[in-house]
Amino acid sequence: MYFFLCNLSILDIVFTSVISPKVLANLGSGDKTISFAGCIIQCYFYFSLGTVEFLLLTVMSYDRYATICSPLRYPAIMRPPVCIETVVFSWVGGFLSVLFPTILISQLPFCGSNIINHFFCDGGPLLALACADTTAIELMDFMLSSMVILCCIVLAAYSSTYIILTIVPIPSASGRKKAFNTCASHLTIVIISSGITVCIFVTPSPKEYLEINKIPSVLSSVMTPFLNPFICTLRNDAMQGDLRDTCVRV
Repeated sequence: MYFFLCNLSILDIVFTSVISPKVLANLGSGDKTISFAGCIIQCYFYFSLGTVEFLLLTVMSYDRYATICSPLRYPAIMRPPVCIETVVFSWVGGFLSVLFPTILISQLPFCGSNIINHFFCDGGPLLALACADTTAIELMDFMLSSMVILCCIVLAAYSSTYIILTIVPIPSASGRKKAFNTCASHLTIVIISSGITVCIFVTPSPKEYLEINKIPSVLSSVMTPFLNPFICTLRNDAMQGDLRDTCVRV
């Protein structure tokens, strides 16, 4: 569990570093320009790291499923090589799945306005500035996003259903509470991430939707990585004890 949480923490740090420093620099200096190469790189890392997060959360859902539903077989199911392989698959799969659409976007002609209707280089606003037909790229982006997001949501829901069916028959209330606390924080992160991301990526992004998508983009790129450490640690007894001791000292 802590191996996956460590990777999730690293992912959140890198994910926020893709957008937040540039946004803060733009606000502080008043210079809101970015080079074309920097814009494409920002767009690529934003979507690839977002995909990595969904794949990693799905792997963590299976880890929680194995913990609750097969506790005696857990050391044999989630062996260290298996954990490493699943994490590597999440990172490599996320970066490769977004590579081809990003290359196609970088090859488009941009001969009109160079003002992006967003606070970072999102795919929708970039396609809106292209002087060419972007229907094929939008359709491919829609299909890839839908496939990754929906598959991850279905697998996470499948694991959660089996976890709930396993927890309910536990006779003691303390046993049910302990089992629920094991997976509650992860389910919370999955629900928040899925809800925000579905609003952004599952539906196509016509020009009239660009203003609306800015709000969930802020939530996904800044607020969600900021809240993940609190959601993961506040149910930990040791973390609660340290927090209480810190409050008493203050």
